[in-house]
Amino acid sequence: MELAELTWPVVAALPRTTPIVFPIAALEQHGHHMPLFTDSLLLGEVIRRVKQLPVAGKVLFAPLQWLGNSHHHLDMPGTLSASPRVYLDLLRDLAENFLAHGFTRIAFVNGHGGNTTPSQQALFELRQKYRDRRDLMLLSLTYWDAAKPNEIIAGLTQKEMGHACEWETSMMLTIRPELVVGDLSAVTEVPFGTGGAPGYRGWTMPDRSEPGHIGSPAAATAEKGEALFRVFTAGVAAYLERMTSHAGHGWDV
Repeated sequence: MELAELTWPVVAALPRTTPIVFPIAALEQHGHHMPLFTDSLLLGEVIRRVKQLPVAGKVLFAPLQWLGNSHHHLDMPGTLSASPRVYLDLLRDLAENFLAHGFTRIAFVNGHGGNTTPSQQALFELRQKYRDRRDLMLLSLTYWDAAKPNEIIAGLTQKEMGHACEWETSMMLTIRPELVVGDLSAVTEVPFGTGGAPGYRGWTMPDRSEPGHIGSPAAATAEKGEALFRVFTAGVAAYLERMTSHAGHGWDV
């Protein structure tokens, strides 16, 4: 179901256990070879495919939110970003709108790494505010965490999602190849590195990559991209099915 296409009485008539899905992405630099709208285009395609599956009739999809928390990319022109606290408050308000309408199950489906912490914190804060409620299910899922494609798809060189990398570049080659520019074979690998592992190290993109990508774009193919879309779509759909079938009590979803 599409929120943008419904009248308010139709929304009002929905069961209050209907999961409300907020797709959240970004508009930010993606190296020299990928468009600024990459995250939104890729998440949009995952969501489009999920909407073709049976679970789509059981959940309500809000429009994709293209503005994300991308301050760590601001060294590269073209990036648009909401600062972390502003973005966190935006997400919290979006979710709380539906809590005010009486709905009890909210999910952010995320397509940008910089949104992960704000989306989780927004839901954490809401849960504390409504701490006496036992009917709430507040979830955040980054789509590439919904599956482990390197264990399923043969030929992948990366074991995890990077940035304008083998995975993202392959997916873009599948849906919008004309937006991938230059000779990919000449794009050198930027290793993931260890940073401050096992702890966390604050960073901006120039700390990790001068050109703006992380990973192995030269290994990208449209065939890999199609396989990645299939795996990620199945993972997100399965996650949403878990939301719809939950009994409404207990910790596990």
